[in-house]
Amino acid sequence: MASLSRPTMNKVCCYAHPEAPLVEDYRAGDQICSECGLVVGDRVIDVGSEWRTFSNEKGGTDPSRVGGPENPLLNGSDLSTIIGPGTGAASFNEFGVSKYQNRRTMSSSDRTLINAMKEISAMADRINLPKTINDRAAGLFKQVHDGKNLKGRANDAIASACLYIACRQEGVPRTFKEICAVSKISKKEIGRCFKLILKALETSVDLITTGDFMSRFCCNLGLPNSVQRAATYIAKKAVEMDIVPGRSPISVTAAAIYMASQASEDKKSQKEIGDIAGVADVTIRQSYKLMFPHAASLFPTDFKFTTPIDQLPQM
Repeated sequence: MASLSRPTMNKVCCYAHPEAPLVEDYRAGDQICSECGLVVGDRVIDVGSEWRTFSNEKGGTDPSRVGGPENPLLNGSDLSTIIGPGTGAASFNEFGVSKYQNRRTMSSSDRTLINAMKEISAMADRINLPKTINDRAAGLFKQVHDGKNLKGRANDAIASACLYIACRQEGVPRTFKEICAVSKISKKEIGRCFKLILKALETSVDLITTGDFMSRFCCNLGLPNSVQRAATYIAKKAVEMDIVPGRSPISVTAAAIYMASQASEDKKSQKEIGDIAGVADVTIRQSYKLMFPHAASLFPTDFKFTTPIDQLPQM
């Protein structure tokens, strides 16, 4: 019988089945081989929450006996001790006043940070942003708050601008109007804070392009991939040919979607596109006017026209 080699000390595994996955029994604290049932490890510490309820706490609403998660953005990681309500005679003094009280004190700085993080999290949830962007925006707010660079500015405006910057830095930019729609701050104030934060933190963001918004706008409009590819090509070609100088990437994107959709069977009006892109109808028309004379050279060669170029709307 061939001898089995003992596994290395760095890896916990069954000596008879080194490649077999281990099953962890949280109640007993054991690690068990899934092949032969051998208990490989014992006394494994469960790092989860303790849900035990004691006899004098049956009326409590929260059975968790652990504190909240650490927050590295707060001073002291927000660690605190909460004392439960007194039940025995020894818990009160001769005047009937509780001896042990929660005297948790929080600095105004931490209170500001917590309120800003709640506001950022709420805005991110409204537009379905991932936690990575939420964390980056919170980190930016802490840098601004600790540096005391934007004194006199509303914390909500700073939080909105930090979320806008975080979206740009993570490669999923949102427009000012999209951030403004989920916050209580005006577009102008968010723009001012955006510029001040970039200057104060000496950071930068990548320039937005038409490709940053194209897929999201087309998806929200329910356009097929063929129209999206054509609109992406039209917008990129218009920028390369310098047909739309001075126009924002969002307005060029909206005009390209309008041109591509009008040439296909899935036609969308300027108002429908404007509502999704957050631009006015007149803004789309102005960019479309500049692009229309060059329409023949803007469309990709393999695009299947439902409406010929000479029958496209003329503004």
